[in-house]
Amino acid sequence: MSTINRVNGGTTTAVAGAATLHNRFGVVTTEALATAQDAAYTLTITNAQIAASDMVFASVANSSNSQGTTVVTKVTPAAGSLVIVVHNKHASAQALNGTLKIAFASFPA
Repeated sequence: MSTINRVNGGTTTAVAGAATLHNRFGVVTTEALATAQDAAYTLTITNAQIAASDMVFASVANSSNSQGTTVVTKVTPAAGSLVIVVHNKHASAQALNGTLKIAFASFPA
């Protein structure tokens, strides 16, 4: 019989593109966004468990947002922080109109 290794995760809410979450896995709900077509939203997460050499994966989903086409375009770990950039790649001039949920998972390299 194998033992399941539980990992820590958490949730938080961003304010002005910044959040604090000291977990290897987590979900951040953004503030309400109005990011225009082809513009970027940058989320900076203060996280003492992140190292610059970590492998970090991120995904984005709508929360209250119902417009635009969101794509994670850059994930940059650093010692004690993580920066995730999300672009609105909608084909027409459709801006975002609400909150997003950005999930991340960090693995030591």
